Amino acid sequence: MDRLDARMLDELQRDSAQPIAAVAETVGVSTSACHRRIKALEADGTIAGYAARIDPAKLGLALHAVVEITLTSQSKEAMDRFEEAVRGFEEILECRLMSGQADYLLRISARDIGEYDRIHRACLSRLPGVSAMHSSFVIRAIKDWAGYHLR
Repeated sequence: MDRLDARMLDELQRDSAQPIAAVAETVGVSTSACHRRIKALEADGTIAGYAARIDPAKLGLALHAVVEITLTSQSKEAMDRFEEAVRGFEEILECRLMSGQADYLLRISARDIGEYDRIHRACLSRLPGVSAMHSSFVIRAIKDWAGYHLR
């Protein structure tokens, strides 16, 4: 990947719905060259997909939680069981294997504390091998993730 690819990726992270011609104009290449490069970045997996960023408030999701999970065992089998169970709950938006105090970090969004309680009882409490669970609630977002810094 060269500087031109990085500039195209910056543009696509900013607005992936813009026409290729607009990306090409911004980075200073022809539309066909831009299209070829973007297709190559898609083919090699650098661009893993495209998605719309949705305002959670517009969906009524006012509560955002980060849940730290510690397992009773860090064996491969215990971790595999936990990770497979996490994949089965659409209420769990993200799950990351961590170093440090907690084994996993989960991200959950809910309409309110009552819905979070339902998610806790129906999903989180059913995850296998959990020895400790600590939930923290987001008070307000200071800076939302908007893509990787490439320059």
